[in-house]
Amino acid sequence: MNIPEYVDGLPAISGFEGIVDEALQAKAGQPVFLPDSHIDFNNTRATCAIALHMHQPLIPAGGDDLRTAEIISNLQYMMEHPDIGDNHNASVFHWCYKRMGEFIPQLVGEGKAPRVMLEYSGTLFHGLRKMGLDDVFDNLKNITCNPDYAGCVEWLGMPWGHPVAPSTPVQDYRLHVKAWQQHFAGIFGIEALQRVRGFSPSEMALPNHPDVAYEFVKTLRDCGYQWVLVQEHTVEQPEDGWNPRRPHLPHRLVCTNSRGETAEIIAIVKTQGSDTKLVAQMQPWYEAQSLQHETLAGRSVPPLVTQIADGENGGVMMNEFPPKYMEVVRAASGSDVPMMNATEYLEHLFSLGIQQADLPAVQPIHQRRIWERMKPGDGPEKLEQTIKELKQEDGSFSMDGGSWTNDLSWVKGYENVLGPMEEVSRLFYERVIKAGVPSNDPRYRNALFHLLVSQTSCFRYWGQGQWTEYGREICRRAIEILEHDFEKKAG
Repeated sequence: MNIPEYVDGLPAISGFEGIVDEALQAKAGQPVFLPDSHIDFNNTRATCAIALHMHQPLIPAGGDDLRTAEIISNLQYMMEHPDIGDNHNASVFHWCYKRMGEFIPQLVGEGKAPRVMLEYSGTLFHGLRKMGLDDVFDNLKNITCNPDYAGCVEWLGMPWGHPVAPSTPVQDYRLHVKAWQQHFAGIFGIEALQRVRGFSPSEMALPNHPDVAYEFVKTLRDCGYQWVLVQEHTVEQPEDGWNPRRPHLPHRLVCTNSRGETAEIIAIVKTQGSDTKLVAQMQPWYEAQSLQHETLAGRSVPPLVTQIADGENGGVMMNEFPPKYMEVVRAASGSDVPMMNATEYLEHLFSLGIQQADLPAVQPIHQRRIWERMKPGDGPEKLEQTIKELKQEDGSFSMDGGSWTNDLSWVKGYENVLGPMEEVSRLFYERVIKAGVPSNDPRYRNALFHLLVSQTSCFRYWGQGQWTEYGREICRRAIEILEHDFEKKAG
């Protein structure tokens, strides 16, 4: 059964969970890229993978009055107000969202082997469609669904509304993950969704609170994901607390909670910080050229250099990426340092007989200090007491998680927007989830849409001012919907 892209004017972000679960289970454990991969892995010395992250938030800016303005894409606002700031870049952004659909066919036509991983937020998909920019979808569908190109492109899953995992309620984060899967399937089809095996957390934000981190990994595994992209300085080796010593090999992200439950998932380590130049100038390929085989589980294997960057932001990405990407793909194709996508790499690796259990373990940062003072299974109260003691002893100790930068907090200074966000989350749980409202109910989907939009990271990333006001207004509308459309559950 197919999933529609829209239902009652909203993206198909709920109501189709059963179809998605059944489809993913049908393909679980089966390789999706290996059968058609023409990479000579045995003669590959090293390889690299690049991912392009694309996102535009939805904002209440379709009108002059904040309280009544239509919720539109920030890209639409940019196009309608080209005189403000960098809004003149809107048309270039539009091209960036569709241009891989031009590059991939051209390079394949030349007999080359292009590779790229793509990650688009649900809010971007919705905004583009509402703007009538169907050319973006036509280009993306061609390279996603056409067998001539599908092996070159790997889509990464993400949370629909681009929230930061450490400070988003765990039950809501699961809703984001499932919403994206349904929306993606509505656009590209179930078969395309079955090939989505990797997950990219927004802002590279990884929870490090043991109970939240456990739920994060459990959500990804329950939703069928095989691996997750992590920033190298957001994880540590359990034995010594150091960042991964061999970041160009896949790891196991192992997360244990205060009750002693453990969940794990393969981690592909992204090295270095957030800098669009790293991808725009194809630095991962040049780094890979300097590398040699490493030993993993007694086998000699090629290392993988992985980077992700915004696919539209900054002059270097806008202007320098296209010619550099074409140049590197042409040079890499057929060489002993080819480009590969991460799932393709893992499938080749496991075809050698390597197992997931053979991969070195990592855990979120600061957890070693916790487990030095308590045992998994001691419970939530003991965990909170331990965290409190560590914070009192060391002002730099934090359970706010890690992301692409250590300089930015997603919590401190944002109480005026986090408070309303938490209220929306509480009401959604009480009036919708706990009350048993079915996920295909139009009221459910409308409330969910506002909940997910309200948790977009942009309402905190840009600091206090207009953006926090956008976030607060969306929360106000969500609260109004939840109080008006759903009766308070008795008792």
